[in-house]
Amino acid sequence: MSLLENQIAVVTGAGRGIGRAIALKFAAEGADVACISRTQDNSEKVAAEVRAVGRRAWAHAVDVADAASVNAAAEKILNDCGKVDILVNNAGVTRDNLLMRMSDAEWDAVLNTNLKGAFLITKAFSRAMVKARAGRVINLASVIGLIGNAGQSNYAASKAGLIGFTKSVARELASRGITVNVIAPGFIETDMTADLKEDLRAGVLRQIPLGSFGQPDDIAGAAVFLAGPAARYITGQVLAVDGGMVM
Repeated sequence: MSLLENQIAVVTGAGRGIGRAIALKFAAEGADVACISRTQDNSEKVAAEVRAVGRRAWAHAVDVADAASVNAAAEKILNDCGKVDILVNNAGVTRDNLLMRMSDAEWDAVLNTNLKGAFLITKAFSRAMVKARAGRVINLASVIGLIGNAGQSNYAASKAGLIGFTKSVARELASRGITVNVIAPGFIETDMTADLKEDLRAGVLRQIPLGSFGQPDDIAGAAVFLAGPAARYITGQVLAVDGGMVM
């Protein structure tokens, strides 16, 4: 039997990169997946890939920072699916700049998507999980939320905030059989890291004991573990998947 047989998963930021890898890995393990991204086209592309492996999928275009958009999508997903067993908050953006040059708009865009978005999505689905007295919430932070990074004060703050949010919600929901955990990826080969200059890539690699960037499937494997039965007694934890970068 597959690890996630007949479970319903919601994955935000599912249109590409890590979110896409998680959606497909969940489907391979037997889950049906509601794919959320900013655009319907991106959501539908991944939903089609999920259907291609024999699982059900739904595609939704949602601005996770907008409460009305989130609540409408959550209501539709719960009506269509009847339940949600797994929630993955993966949607995220960057707007890098040095502190003295960072605009209010750059700060707000990152905090609203990366942190407020996780708050809104988790709140929207938590009532159904509480009623079912079961559920797994997995939030995607970053090693930058653990160690900081010059030029990313907004991103680091959002990801550090997400870790604090996770620990608090884990305490609130534990009595209802719901676990809430964080995956903190290191440098993963995605669209967000593809444009790094070669000298910067070389400098980052020197900080990684395993000597290579991670792949989206490395994060997806960790998500399957946290969503699966082997992680039933794990909550409020941060799992760094980073090649040893921040050990």
